[in-house]
Amino acid sequence: MKPVDEHRIHQLFEIGVWLKGAHALIECVGGILLYVISTDTIASWVNTLTQEELIEDPNDFIAGYLSQMASHFSVASKQFYAFYLLSHGLIKLLLVIGLLRGKLWSYPASLAALGAFMAYQVYRYSYTHSPGLLVLTVFDAIVMWLIWQEWRAVRRHMAG
Repeated sequence: MKPVDEHRIHQLFEIGVWLKGAHALIECVGGILLYVISTDTIASWVNTLTQEELIEDPNDFIAGYLSQMASHFSVASKQFYAFYLLSHGLIKLLLVIGLLRGKLWSYPASLAALGAFMAYQVYRYSYTHSPGLLVLTVFDAIVMWLIWQEWRAVRRHMAG
């Protein structure tokens, strides 16, 4: 690979890792908020946010869906999502820190973790058909490719 290409891939790698880090922070904050906010409060907020839209258009798909989800949001679901978001975010934060510091263990660990997350996202997509899961999975695949390229370059430089 030419040095210019390697430099460009390294720049894209850093951008992708920083974006994964930002996403991990958002997941951590979301997980913490879910732990500390009651299901009644969440339902109240969603109802407040969707109330005007549902008055204006009682058949509004998004507002109706959110309102229905909030009314069926159980404590067990809340605890699952809080744990999932917080653990997922913390794992990604640890990996992002390792990648940005150039720690060798973080490259294969990141590839394994992102591969596992992608497999779960595809599994969830088979039930939810959420376009957001597809977008996240494609982004993860791109970041995995960048991590792989960066890891190859790091190993090549270490050998030379």
